Amino acid sequence: MDRFEGKVAIVTGGASGIGRALCEALGRRRALVVVADLNIEGAEQVAEAIVGDGGEALTAKVDVTHREEVTALVEGVARSHGRLDYLFNNAGIAVGGEFRDTTLEHWHAALDANLWSVVYGSMSAYPIMVGQGSGHIVNTSSVGGLLPVPIGTPYAAAKHAVVGFSTSLRTEAAGLGVKVSVVCPGHVKTSMSDRAVYATRFSSEQALAEIMARGRMMSAPDCAQVILRGVARNRAIITVSLPARLGWWLYRLSPGAVITLFQGMARQLRELRVES
Repeated sequence: MDRFEGKVAIVTGGASGIGRALCEALGRRRALVVVADLNIEGAEQVAEAIVGDGGEALTAKVDVTHREEVTALVEGVARSHGRLDYLFNNAGIAVGGEFRDTTLEHWHAALDANLWSVVYGSMSAYPIMVGQGSGHIVNTSSVGGLLPVPIGTPYAAAKHAVVGFSTSLRTEAAGLGVKVSVVCPGHVKTSMSDRAVYATRFSSEQALAEIMARGRMMSAPDCAQVILRGVARNRAIITVSLPARLGWWLYRLSPGAVITLFQGMARQLRELRVES
């Protein structure tokens, strides 16, 4: 993993969850980490912890749904340090609920935070990396970008698009020295679910969470280790957790079986629905 030593890496959504774990892991590997987040206080806490552990970190306040802010961040880092080796487009939000309850506002929120932010970051970093003949863009999708997600169509649409965008760009970029990977985690212990936006009212948030996240959840630090190992090996699609890998394998082998399974999940979730 010493390939990260001395490299310049930007991580969006770096103040918490998987982003924070990635920042800390990169810091331990002696990369220069730019902790980028709208929550600048949280980003500063992460950077202080990295520096206290002997690493090197900077912070940047950025709203990834605003292209000009993302562009200024990426170009500023590359200009200040003479290069950009890694861009982790990690920031995102969860938007759920039945499709019949969603509004355009829900769709805009999901696509802006989960898809357009990835496009903005990639559009800013790609010319820089092409110019230097090297670099690695790492986009965070989800196992929900590989499988159906009942009661979560806005989220699934964005995450599926991130997978398609990333694998297509990877194919195009290979001849120019730029690497692209897409990360598809399963259920990871983060605060993302606490900040989730739901178009549908449910009678029990605990029951909802249990149905959506059955099985053992991976810790964010463990998730970050798997991601960086996949990045070091230049994996095209980095599935994180055994259930995620098995689910994706089964869906490719027998789509009907997986769809039937998720239809059952949809029925269970609908039982928790509270009519407005």
